[in-house]
Formats: sequence, structure tokens, C-alpha cells
Amino acid sequence: MAERPEDLNLPNTVVARIIKDAIPDGVNVSKEARLAISKAASVFVLYATSCSNNFAMKAKRKTINAQDVLAAMEDMEFDKFIEPLQQCLDGFRKEQQDKKEAVEKRKKAKEQNTAAEEKEDGIEVVEIEDSTSKEDEEEENSAVDDDDDSSVQVIEDD
Repeated sequence: MAERPEDLNLPNTVVARIIKDAIPDGVNVSKEARLAISKAASVFVLYATSCSNNFAMKAKRKTINAQDVLAAMEDMEFDKFIEPLQQCLDGFRKEQQDKKEAVEKRKKAKEQNTAAEEKEDGIEVVEIEDSTSKEDEEEENSAVDDDDDSSVQVIEDD
């Protein structure tokens, strides 16, 4: 939680940019009006968060998700916000999916390039699955050791 009331305020530059984008050119907004809008926006965010948290708690979750926020908007009677928020959410999800697919595509291309370079260099990487157990290996090693005794000769120099 915030230690001071000022910690709950939104950044002034962000609020000023939103105000500037919302009003026509040539309209000026006083410093007091910007401060009032900033405080109102902070209160709105806190209220929306609190309502969203209530929906998460009803669902026995500790994490607020997008559906909680949409339900809170309806509960707070901000129905006009639901459709634009849903569109933004859909756009965000699509953007995230596109990024994920791009990363997977780059990874696959990199793997193919690496394999092609190894093939050019005459190196072929083959993965072999080892299905023998530790006991089987020990038995094979002891059998090999027994067979090897006859073929190994020790030559000593005097």
C-alpha cells in the first residue's frame, strides 16, 4: 500500500498528455484543472481496483484478471466502458499472440539455420535415445572386461 497520499497520484505528464489528446487544439487547461482531473483519475483507478478485487475474492482468487475488471465496470455502472475495454483487451491479446508466434518462428528459423550450417560442415547431429538401464550397462561392461583379458597383452621394456 502507498505510504503517502501523493504516491496514489498518476504521473502528471501522463495525465497532461491524456487531457491534451481529449480536447480540441487551442483549448487550454489550468494547472488546477489538471490537478483535479489527476486526482479524479486516481480515485477512479482505486475504486475500479477495489471493485475488481471484490470479484476476484468472490471467485476465491488473489489475482485480479481482465474479466474481473469488466465485471467491475458493469457493477460501477460504467457500461459505456465495457465495449471499448473489451476491444482493447482483444487487441492486446492478439498483439501478445503475434509476438509469441514471431519468437517461435525466429527460434525455428535459427534451428534450421544451425542444422544447415552443421550439414555444410559435414557434421551431422544424431540424437540417440539410451534405453539401457544402469544394471544392463554394468552387466555388459563386466562381460566386455572378461572378453578383453585374452586380447590385451602387456609389453614391458627391460
